[in-house]
Amino acid sequence: MTGVRVAGVGLTPFGAHEGRTGRDLFAEAALAALADAGVDGDDVEHLNYGNFMGALAERQGHQAPVMTEAAGLRCAGTRYEEACASAGVAVREAVRAIRSGENDVMLAGGMERMTNLSTAEVTESLAVAADELFEVRAGVTFPGAYALMARAYFDEYGGSREDLAHVAAKNHANAVNNEYAQYQREITVEQALDSPEVASPLHLFDACPITDGASALVLVSEEFAADHDLDAPVAITGTGQGGDRAALQDRADMARTPAATDAAEEAYADAGITSDEVAVAEVHDCFTIAEVMALESLGFFEPGEGVGAARRGDTTRDGDLPVNLSGGLKAKGHPVGATGGSQIAEMTRLLRGDHPNSDAVADATVGLTHNAGGTVASAVVHVLEVAE
Repeated sequence: MTGVRVAGVGLTPFGAHEGRTGRDLFAEAALAALADAGVDGDDVEHLNYGNFMGALAERQGHQAPVMTEAAGLRCAGTRYEEACASAGVAVREAVRAIRSGENDVMLAGGMERMTNLSTAEVTESLAVAADELFEVRAGVTFPGAYALMARAYFDEYGGSREDLAHVAAKNHANAVNNEYAQYQREITVEQALDSPEVASPLHLFDACPITDGASALVLVSEEFAADHDLDAPVAITGTGQGGDRAALQDRADMARTPAATDAAEEAYADAGITSDEVAVAEVHDCFTIAEVMALESLGFFEPGEGVGAARRGDTTRDGDLPVNLSGGLKAKGHPVGATGGSQIAEMTRLLRGDHPNSDAVADATVGLTHNAGGTVASAVVHVLEVAE
């Protein structure tokens, strides 16, 4: 089984891209990834593309051939939809295809265009990732669903809004120097606490923004990298996927995310490592409580200990385990179909040493990305390592 290298990464700035189409955004990211890799588009054998709500936001289904053309490729493509984990699944399947020997060169990533819709329209569109029969018809939205998860966590383990505010402040601080981040400015814990309530106990600064953006990765076999003398020091050595019941009321414990645990355990076993060996992580913080639950599900903290990690400094850039040095979904932004690819692009840059926050993890050789869909009914985890 061949190894998989990240030969190139490409991102658009995350934020509002008024007047631009989704295909234009993805083309920008794809061409940047190909240029970063030094690989010709004609060498790409398949496109794995993640998108969630394009049929709602742009009235465009059947997106894979549209995006293949936009990227200037001459291969077939497949669109993956797994809510906010769409690009993570697209990358995972590309890794599996290269390992199997089916392909040597693949382009993987995703795109979402959201800001052309109103906030109410985006909220309604995102809600289709919940259980339509048993949640959406009852009026459940994702801010409300994650508020229920936060309440369950506080009831079971303790914690406070101040703990969550430290997560928000940390991730905003990390985004300041990231040229791709939607919000390149700091906020204080007090500002987070004083922001308007959205769904108790979550406030405005506990939530990620509405975002346009695209991500792309050029993934190649180790043999192709060697034969073409590519500078591709970062390898994807572990991949895992987990699932859970879509509706919160069908779960045994709303304060836990077992899909992420299952995905992490599979990825760790695949890479031959343990959670203790991970030096830096990018996790799916669509809401601040989501970062807390991710840290525990990934094995970094015991249940009930993750909520205070940012406040204690454990997960800050100077902590033992820096988390979301990109700014995370919270401050970098969350174009849902692109996020999983963006996390891997950011981790690759961190490990290569060309990210503005690489100095915080200068000696790191093992990183992890965690991408979740819905209320973590779907989860994808990847382990990245410096191979040379």
